[in-house]
Amino acid sequence: MAAETHVLDRPPEGAAADWTIPQGWDSYTPEEHATWDTLFARQTKLLPGRASDAYLKGLQALRLSEAGIPNFEDLSERLTKLTGWSVVAVPGLVPDEVFFDHMANRRFVAGNFIRRPDQLDYLQEPDVFHDVFGHVPMLADPVFADYLEAYGRGGVRAMQHDALKYLGRLYWYTVEFGLIAEPDGLRIYGSGIASSYAESQFALDDPSPHRLAFDMKRVMQTEYRIDDFQQNYFVIPSFDELLRQTVETDFAPLYEELKRQPDVPVATILPGDTVIARGTQEYARSKAFTSL
Repeated sequence: MAAETHVLDRPPEGAAADWTIPQGWDSYTPEEHATWDTLFARQTKLLPGRASDAYLKGLQALRLSEAGIPNFEDLSERLTKLTGWSVVAVPGLVPDEVFFDHMANRRFVAGNFIRRPDQLDYLQEPDVFHDVFGHVPMLADPVFADYLEAYGRGGVRAMQHDALKYLGRLYWYTVEFGLIAEPDGLRIYGSGIASSYAESQFALDDPSPHRLAFDMKRVMQTEYRIDDFQQNYFVIPSFDELLRQTVETDFAPLYEELKRQPDVPVATILPGDTVIARGTQEYARSKAFTSL
């Protein structure tokens, strides 16, 4: 099940109509289980004091410390008891409408393949480690679980308004690369950071990126990079506030407003931003980043 290419335009042979497939847990090789264990040990040593309380509690509640790649059936049984979510295997990146439908029904889609040992630090496509280690602990938190369900329902509506670009940015800057302000400082809850050894240090320690207070419209205006560290991180005050803004926002007029305004380039600070930490942007200059 090593990662090759998992971007598909139709369900592969053996997949159900909703794109789900058997995880095939018995087919994982000892090397693949060892790759998971290596990644898990490295991240769990690093994340205490960096990851949010909700993430660390979820990691413990779901017993992800057991050796080897988790069995989705066992994992789903524990998760369903906590928040009503389950984890279903898919062959790779699925179409938007499939993704949103699963999420709206509290099913988290996860790739069943795992990266090769020589890909520990970077993988273009999300594998089982990113999807399960990065995402699933947060689904054990009731408030964040509600947020993701609301996001899934919103995705269907965004497609009707031709506004997936804007909603995708909300997912990117919260679910994937979000930070939260906790009493002891900024903490990680985004899966793209939590599952990355390098970015889980960069996001909190490096002076280069901006850390800005979360604002729904601002986030949905903002471009992002998919191929390197982020140069903007948006900080929520609490998961309750993230959920409140999501369920109370009337997205249809917001989408129309966003369409009339220019996108905000990466690393830009606007006059109305609440700046938690202004970055030096030294990393961006060293890589010769340009606006997207």
